Amino acid sequence: MKFSPALRMALPLMLVCFCSACSARVKQYKIEVVKEYTHDTGAYTQGLFFEGGRFYESTGQFGESSFREVELETGKVLSKMDFQRKYFAEGSVMLDGRLFILTWLNKVAFVYDAATLEYLQTYSYPREGWGLTTDGKSLIASDGSARLYFLTKEFKQERVVNVTMDGRPVRNLNELEYIDGKVWANVYTTDMIVIINPSDGKVEASIDCSGLLPRILRSPDTDVLNGIARNPDTGKIYLTGKYWPRLYEIKLVPTK
Repeated sequence: MKFSPALRMALPLMLVCFCSACSARVKQYKIEVVKEYTHDTGAYTQGLFFEGGRFYESTGQFGESSFREVELETGKVLSKMDFQRKYFAEGSVMLDGRLFILTWLNKVAFVYDAATLEYLQTYSYPREGWGLTTDGKSLIASDGSARLYFLTKEFKQERVVNVTMDGRPVRNLNELEYIDGKVWANVYTTDMIVIINPSDGKVEASIDCSGLLPRILRSPDTDVLNGIARNPDTGKIYLTGKYWPRLYEIKLVPTK
């Protein structure tokens, strides 16, 4: 789900707690910017990933949704596939030569040939589509709740994991990235990323990304942190947000 800035401010603060008292057993990190790149301020970022050394992004909003290949160094859009106005594109990932893209409210997921972007088929999807990643075998999806859904490539449900931190559900799980056996997830409306054990759903670490985009670079259209990508060839991790003018290469710094 996507909220207006005013409505986001009114969301209950109790959706998820990151206070030190509640997270005593969870590792905590802040981030350090290693390098920054230009990012398209017209991109309402929903999915972000590398595949085969190439950098991809899916973007949302009715009438603006797209899937694109982006040149990392310049932010230039190398190729772009637009969706019909009735579709609100969400998370995306490639697996076994196919590109999978969720939609938010349309209750469908699209499949394309990863090499040619030729349309292959549409699957019905029984819930809201938010984030999407893969562990190399299954698709892993979020729907804005505290659940992760493990799916086959035919979108048949294999299992569901409830995500908790110190026994409490972590709701609003959004964009996802699978990194070194863990699922990283943006927590929508916050500047936090959680690192989840996919076997039991327990949050093992939280990452404080507050202040990543400087106030001077923000505009009235600048939206929330959303977008995690790891380049498997280099191990480097990149973060951005919806309508952000920057994409950041970051590294984690443990906090006490």
